[in-house]
Amino acid sequence: MIQGFPPIAEPDARVLILGTMPSAASLERLQYYGHPQNKFWPIIFALWDKKAPDDYQKRVEFLKEKRIALWDVISACERQGSADEGIKRPVANDFAYLLHRCPELEAVFFNSKNAGIFYKRLVKPDVFEGLKKYTLPSTSPAHAVGFDKKLKEWMLVKEVVETCRPYR
Repeated sequence: MIQGFPPIAEPDARVLILGTMPSAASLERLQYYGHPQNKFWPIIFALWDKKAPDDYQKRVEFLKEKRIALWDVISACERQGSADEGIKRPVANDFAYLLHRCPELEAVFFNSKNAGIFYKRLVKPDVFEGLKKYTLPSTSPAHAVGFDKKLKEWMLVKEVVETCRPYR
């Protein structure tokens, strides 16, 4: 069994982005979206017309400033390589815990169709029932769609973040 990471989640988070399970490169680097060809960090920063810094902690701080939480649907699984298709015996993360930690969440974004599919299959009851949910194109290099097209669809994250309620 491989294990995922703890969430990046501050109490004032308004938006949650969920992947499926960290890639082998991410697990090796101990970083979300650690594969150098994954476009997650460049896209997140490009939403605000910025360039992603090389420093991982600065990337994480940027998410927190934007009130974005980050986690994966799956906490542990068996998998050879990094492909979602190879996931066996998936175990869901504890989303009730996350909702308790981040009670002001307003929207959930799935970073791929597979993340949404695994969420629907594994998370019962739906802890985030009533929250807006969106499926975005995967930022993985395996999802061969151009950066500009992905960025255009991911602009919805910025729109939602910027229309969220202020922190109480």
